[in-house]
This record gives sequence, C-alpha cells and structure tokens, in this order.
Amino acid sequence: MQKQIGIGLIGCGGIALANHVPGIGLCKDARITALCDADQAVLGRAVQQTGVSVATTRYEELLALDSVDAVIVATPNLFHAPIALAAVKSGKHVLCEKPIAMSRDEASAMCDAAKHAGVRHMTAFTYRFVPAMRYMAHLISTGAIGVPFHFRAQRFQDWGTRSVGWRQVASMAGSGELGDMLSHRIDFAHLLMGEMTEVVASLRRFIDVRDGQVSDLDDWVSILGSFKNGATGVFESSKLVTGGGEGGRSRDLCEVNGSEGSLIYELGMPFHIRIGKKGGSGMDSVPVPREFLSVPGSNRDPYATDPLVGFRYDQDVEFIQAILEQRDCKPSFVDGVRAQAVMDAAIESDRLKQWVKIPSC
Repeated sequence: MQKQIGIGLIGCGGIALANHVPGIGLCKDARITALCDADQAVLGRAVQQTGVSVATTRYEELLALDSVDAVIVATPNLFHAPIALAAVKSGKHVLCEKPIAMSRDEASAMCDAAKHAGVRHMTAFTYRFVPAMRYMAHLISTGAIGVPFHFRAQRFQDWGTRSVGWRQVASMAGSGELGDMLSHRIDFAHLLMGEMTEVVASLRRFIDVRDGQVSDLDDWVSILGSFKNGATGVFESSKLVTGGGEGGRSRDLCEVNGSEGSLIYELGMPFHIRIGKKGGSGMDSVPVPREFLSVPGSNRDPYATDPLVGFRYDQDVEFIQAILEQRDCKPSFVDGVRAQAVMDAAIESDRLKQWVKIPSC
C-alpha cells in the first residue's frame, strides 16, 4: 500500500488556507504534514485551523523533514525562486503560486532545476480549472470555432483605496495588477491561442497610498499582443472599476473569435459558456458538459460547493495526480516561465513606449 504524499505548506496566509488546505483535503493519497510561515502569528492560526502540529518559521527546516515529499509555496513573490530552488535541490515536488518569480530569468532557473531533478513542478494558475475555461480550451483545441482570429480578456474589480498588502510593494511583488490578476489571463491566452510574439503595454498607478501604506505598483494595466499563429490579443485589468465589485462576482471575461464561431467565458457563470456560430444571430448560453466540471481523479462534487470557489481545489488534485502518475503537471513551471516572459516584455514596453518582442520559451 502506497503511503500518503506528505505536503509541506510554505506560506500560510489567506490563499493557502482558503485554496490549498481544502484542496489537499480532497486528496486521499496526500496530507499536509508540516507548516511554515515567517510570521509566527500567521503560523499559529494555520496550526489551529489545520491541526498540523509540525510548524516552523524557517523553510529550510521544513525541507529537511522526511515527512515532506512535496511543497506548496504560497509566499510573497520575492521568495518564490529561492524557496522553490531549495525545495527542488532537496528532491521535493513543487506547486508554486503565481507569478512564480520576479523575472523570466528567475522563472527559467526554477524550471530548469526542476526538470534536471526530475521532480513535478506546477504553477498555480487557478482559473484554468474553472469548468467553463476547461470546456473552452477543449472546444478551441478540437477546432469548434475554426481558425482563431482574436483573443481578449478583462479583469475588473473595485478595490478602491483599500490595502492589498505586500502586493502593492514593488520589492516584494515585482509588479502590481499585472502579476496579481492579469498573469492568469496571460495564461488563458497561452492555453487557448499558443505563444505570444510581441506586446505593447501601458501600466498606470492611480492610488499612491492604500490604507495609509505607500503603493508603488500598477493598479491598471493594458496590453495589445500578437500571437505566433497570427491572432491578435487585447488585455485589460484594473483594481479601480468603481462599483464593479470584487472576487468571483466581478467582471472576469475571456473571448475568442474564430473563422467558424466565437466563445465567451465569464467567471460569474462557471458552469456555462456562450457560443456564437457562423451565420448565427447572437451568442447562446450552453451548459458545460459534466466531464469538464472537475478534473480527472477529483472526487469533488461540483454541485456541493460554491461554483465560484470549488474549482480552486482542483489545482491541488492535479498536483497530487501528476506526482502519482509521474507525469507533467498542467500547468507546469513551463507555463509560469511563458507568462513571466510576457510580463517582463509588458514592463519593458511601458518603459520604452514601444512594441517589445517576447523571447520564445
């Protein structure tokens, strides 16, 4: 009988407790065996919530434990690369929150190290697991809308002047809205359309102080892009869409137009997708087939949890399944590198005020 895969949770804040703890809880072949957070108070709350008693403020101590086979890295972005590289060196599989690094070079080093060590590596592009997005990817890959012409994505939330913590600090996050929210939509673009070749971008900060703390990162970003397949891309993301709400019920749209039809995904309708067919008179809402409501190997009942929350747990199921099946995770660090390359190009484009080529990954 195979022993359960021991998971070390490095970074025990809100994302870890809300997404990864219940996600691992769905996996009969895995359990959380150790916790780590540099903040003793955060660590204490995680111990209380999870019942896991093995806890430390130093990730090096966690990585030395024989009870830890894999780690989930949910720290501020600045620490992703050093922790992931140390974990890989220790022979641990790694699931890392996005963006996986502060630069493409860092991300590439992580990816290369994981490949060389033969460990499983995964980027937490959570929204790939929304049923509607999974079905959308299937339809495009099977030619349902013909040749793709245009991709567009919007992520609009209303954060006002509230603090977003370390995510508003350049030295900790690297980028603001670009890495926080638009990175997921860049991953959508790669999933649905393939590699991007060049971008022109604009990044702006409208709020300089959030809850009394300085913000030195973008809270709005827009990108125009070109794809290797000849298609065009339009991206926009903002934390300042006043009255637009936040979270799963705010505007999160992805649309692809092709030679034979169009598809629209909206996070607020995770079990439906809008489809327009060539010669038709508009877009129809179509239910997502049952087989796309959760990932293979998941015993999660998609109807038993909030549909705007439950899909998040499937990324952890995918991580564990990939370890058990000794296959690549989807999405892997490769996808994290590709997204980081686009982000770096967007920042450079904003600085130079011109189109910037994206190096092939």
